[in-house]
Amino acid sequence: MTQQQSPEQHGLGSGANTLAGAVERNGINPVPESERHGTPRSLFWPWAASGLSLLCLAYGSYLMGLGLSPWQAVAGGAVGYVLSFLLVGLVSVAGARTGAPTMAIGRVAFGRQGNRLPALFGYVSNVGWETVLVALSSLGGAAILARVAPGAFAGSDGGSPTTAAQALCFAVTAVSVVVVGVFGHALIMRVQKYLTSAIALMTVVYMVLMAPRVDLSDLGHGAPAGLGTFVGGVVFAMTLLGLGWVNCGADYSRYLPRTSSGRAITGWTTLGGVAAPVVLLIFGVLLTAGDPDLAAAAAADPVGALAAELPTWFLVPYLLTAIGGFASGAIMDIYSSGMSMLALGVPVRRHFAVLVDGVLMAVGGWYLLFVSPDFFATFQAFLSVIGVAMAAWTAVFLVEQWRRRHSGLDPAAVRTWGWPAVLALAVGTVVGLGLITSADPYLAHAVGFLLTDGAARGTPGAMNLGVVVALPVAGLLYALTARSAGRSAPSGHPATDRPATPEGAR
Repeated sequence: MTQQQSPEQHGLGSGANTLAGAVERNGINPVPESERHGTPRSLFWPWAASGLSLLCLAYGSYLMGLGLSPWQAVAGGAVGYVLSFLLVGLVSVAGARTGAPTMAIGRVAFGRQGNRLPALFGYVSNVGWETVLVALSSLGGAAILARVAPGAFAGSDGGSPTTAAQALCFAVTAVSVVVVGVFGHALIMRVQKYLTSAIALMTVVYMVLMAPRVDLSDLGHGAPAGLGTFVGGVVFAMTLLGLGWVNCGADYSRYLPRTSSGRAITGWTTLGGVAAPVVLLIFGVLLTAGDPDLAAAAAADPVGALAAELPTWFLVPYLLTAIGGFASGAIMDIYSSGMSMLALGVPVRRHFAVLVDGVLMAVGGWYLLFVSPDFFATFQAFLSVIGVAMAAWTAVFLVEQWRRRHSGLDPAAVRTWGWPAVLALAVGTVVGLGLITSADPYLAHAVGFLLTDGAARGTPGAMNLGVVVALPVAGLLYALTARSAGRSAPSGHPATDRPATPEGAR
């Protein structure tokens, strides 16, 4: 005999209050029409805040570290940013159409049980990113505190920050992120709007102060890399930005009215996501192009390195800008990771899921700060692997969205297993992992197995095409197999669907 459990037990809403001062009650259930409001233009603010981080200045040095010339880093980065965030925008359309978060909508293609695999990928991606952002906030904040108050926060050498300084910055950022994540969507949308304005102002001040170190002629310096390395830069830029957000797109558009323009949702999401990062990319490339030492330092501690030449009076505002920028991205990650946990079927309320993620974020941050021997290698390895999996998932999601463009996506009417989607995700991911390389010595043995030794060390290895290849492989395979499997089924409900049951029923 089955027992009906309350919606809140599975992170679901009950006619939730959507005020910014109230804890959001909606979980992975579709948001009721009575709670839908706003316009696609409102999506600009959260996505702008997510990318308005001083880390985006360091992305320029990251791309140049692949061997790209300054102008190639700018061009490749911009192309990768736009392409990847277009995917986020397209995924976001499904949020307005269904009122459900991204990973719950994924059940339409993958099935209730089959969706656990991509939900796990999405969860790991979000928790990984929030950990990276908060850890970087700690590194940069501690370096600045050591300059502001060396007696309290600098080590015996007088320059390096103490563990206590790192722990303090980590705690401040982590607690702020968790608190906002617990309150949920309404508070996030309001906080991100104010953070965007404040951080943008302080970032402009930073750029003005550092402008004397910038020389536009530096864009023409350096020997250009080959086509393979340039393509690798585009792929890396995609993993740095949009591919880290594709599994979150619908989480922030689900409160929009169902009739909202799909083009407007895609456009405002893309514009918000790439506008600030492209500007910061250009400035970051110019800042580090003529200074190899700065570029090397930025790879290990971007915030601290980029503050080295700042006047003392601006260090505290810079610290607040850095922490605010990292926090804005981590807030969105921790909210979406909670949604992914619920989509996995973990029977907790949404705000408790956020608290669990906060604990994992603390553990992961400790590893990055005090255990990992090479932050950049670990970071790049994480981006490559997750980027492949999320690219394959995105292809399946968008193909299904296209297939249901007339009948509509209904997260409540799903089959137990969507084998075509699971197969496409698995094949796309395996093929993609076989075509990437990694600087992490441990991960290097698990990827690149479709490349010869010569190819791995040459142009194919530099291109890291696995991320790009995973998209068409998974998308095409799913389009073919889903079409075959669904020929005998009505458009909206596959033949293997079971009758829709309330979320959480056993």
